[in-house]
Amino acid sequence: MASAAGLEVSITIVPQLTREDRRSLALHAAIAERLAARPHETIAHARATLSLMREANPNASSLLREWDVLLHRPLVALLPVLSDPSQWARELRHVTPFAGVLSARERADVYRQFARAEPARNGSIRARSIRGRSIRAGDTSP
Repeated sequence: MASAAGLEVSITIVPQLTREDRRSLALHAAIAERLAARPHETIAHARATLSLMREANPNASSLLREWDVLLHRPLVALLPVLSDPSQWARELRHVTPFAGVLSARERADVYRQFARAEPARNGSIRARSIRGRSIRAGDTSP
């Protein structure tokens, strides 16, 4: 069917997002909002941070070079990377130059919203604590 339309089907299998990956996506969604609202200020901050990151690591990794390229591209090329679940984008977000773009309070708000949403995502395997010991919902052990 795809070939009849001149298309090719491609399937990519990637590892599931970890809790850390999902939290990073939530944080970068807030950063993307800031970037869309104040692009020049946010890009300038990210470029300055990237410069410091490169100074701290003179043998700059390929990920820092990729951020440098992205920060010189139009917003329409940069914004999707912040919400991309691909392995490449996950690795990029591990060395984000957007550190410090959000205030401590804004980050805390994102983390609080994430923490409230995350248990619902995990359904019945959500961990909880009773009298100082951690158990999983559905655990029948004493």
